[in-house]
Amino acid sequence: MNTLFLAANGGAAGNNMMMILLFVILIGFTYFGMIRPQKKQQQKRMQMMDQLKKGDKVILVDGLHAKVDSINNKDKTIVVDADGIYLTFSRMAVRQIIPAAETTTEEATAEKAAEEKQASEEAKPAVEEKADAAKETAEKAKAEKTQDSDSATK
Repeated sequence: MNTLFLAANGGAAGNNMMMILLFVILIGFTYFGMIRPQKKQQQKRMQMMDQLKKGDKVILVDGLHAKVDSINNKDKTIVVDADGIYLTFSRMAVRQIIPAAETTTEEATAEKAAEEKQASEEAKPAVEEKADAAKETAEKAKAEKTQDSDSATK
């Protein structure tokens, strides 16, 4: 009987080492899979907050699009102008800063779309006139064919 207990005791030491190794692997996976990426994301967000300046267009966490009117570093708040309405928020309420180049591009594409729409509306009557002329020509050709076929049968 004693040999069975001694044999079991030797195998338990191998199990303990395996358990410790699995525990270390689990901690490593948790760190590299969850904690480290979150720290990187938080660093990136803090860097974005440091770049925030008056006049920047921002999107807040609730989806409000506004323009930064003033920044209070002491209280860590910002005052935003949303179409003439001034609101005070925590700096951490800023989800995204819209770069100036992107806003000018958006405005340019909006203007371009409006111009294209206006041009298409102006071109519409000309297209309709061409379609009417084509219909008239087709009707004349059809009338001539019927006249030719009538004269041939007579």
